[in-house]
Parts: sequence; C-alpha cells; structure tokens
Amino acid sequence: MKKILLTTTALLALGIAPAAAADLAARPYTKAPVAVAMYNWSGFYAGVNGGWGSSRNTWDETFAAPFIPLGSHDATGGTVGGQIGYRWQAASWVFGVEAQGNWADFHGSNAIAALPALTNDTRIDAFGLFTGQVGYAANNVLFYIKGGAAVTSNRYRMLVTGVGTSLASVDETRWGAAVGAGLEYGFAPNWSAGIEYNHLFMQDKTYDFNTAGFLLARNRIRQDVDVVTARINYRFGAY
Repeated sequence: MKKILLTTTALLALGIAPAAAADLAARPYTKAPVAVAMYNWSGFYAGVNGGWGSSRNTWDETFAAPFIPLGSHDATGGTVGGQIGYRWQAASWVFGVEAQGNWADFHGSNAIAALPALTNDTRIDAFGLFTGQVGYAANNVLFYIKGGAAVTSNRYRMLVTGVGTSLASVDETRWGAAVGAGLEYGFAPNWSAGIEYNHLFMQDKTYDFNTAGFLLARNRIRQDVDVVTARINYRFGAY
C-alpha cells in the first residue's frame, strides 16, 4: 500500500486543523506578589498617657541612735501626663530618647505603732522621666526597654491620728533612677498605642520636721515607685 503523507499546509488547505494546534494550552497568568511596606518607627513623636502607680515609703526616726522604725505604707492612685521623644531605626533595631511628665495623686499613710497618736502621711503629686530606649521591631510591633533618671514631687506630713491635723510637713523634689519596658503597636502610619511599666528607684533622704521653730522629728524616708500606663503617640513626618 502506498503511504500518503499530508503536510500541515495540505491539512489547512483541506480545512482540517492539526491536532497538535488544538491541544496546545494557553500559558497560565501569574500575578506578581505585592510588596509589603515595613512600618517606620523613626522620627519625632509626642503623645499622652494615663494609668496607675504605687509608691512604697518606709519611715525611720534618726534623731537619736538607735533608729526607731516608724512603719511603712503604700501611696497609691492615678496618673495622667504626656511624653515627647525621638526614635531612629536600623533594620529591626530601634533606639530612642524620651522625656515624660505626669501629674499624679499617689497618697497613703500609717499610724506609728510606737506613737499611735501620730500618723505618717506621704503624697506624690507629680513625677518625670528622662530615659533612653533600645527596642526590637517586628514590623508594626515594637518591644523596648528603657532606663534613665527619675524625679518625684513629694509632700511628707506628720498628722494627729484620727483628726488629720498636720503637726509638721516637708515639700521636696527627689531625684533617682528609672528602668522600664514597653510594648507598642502601630495601628496607622503615624499613630501607635501601647502599654508601659516603670520602676523608680528613689534615694533615701533624711528630713527635719519643724513646728513653731522647734525640731519635732528627723526622719529618714526610703521610697520607690511602680507605674503602669497606657500610651498613645503621634509620629511627625511623612510615613
């Protein structure tokens, strides 16, 4: 039998399309991946904060040896304030400096066990922090630690127990050190919110309590402060 070979041209001339052309599938279309923008923590920022604090205060009479323990109490209450700072980011590491000032209402007292007619009373009405920060960013989530200087505005009073009459008082600004940590979340290009904890190591100080020109007591007061605040910040500049 004589074989008849039909070329593609011949098949097309006869109106018959080659099977290979019919079976050829179209090339699938693959969409290019969308680039994910990294959150930017660099720049100046300012914000507000509010929360709760507690100050531990231990009093000792030091006018004559041996010292007489006068007891301890916690001065607790609310706080609200603001902060301003600057951060710069290198890869996932974030460095910063910040100044914070807060109004506070931390108040507490204790009756003196050895002299129950007298009560020691402590109030912190303001505090400030001046700190540096080191943090690690996972895109728009930032964890950081901080440390630096702290200052508190204090009023110490000796009261008549049950009456509240002040026999003597001392108003004093005390300096110390602060360490803390925070977690911040960037919920918009220039906005972030977070929570922060700080511990304030305040110096032991000795104060003279005078009344009518006479020395009533000489007390050494040891103080530290714990503060937890929620914060919201706005970062200035283009994203």
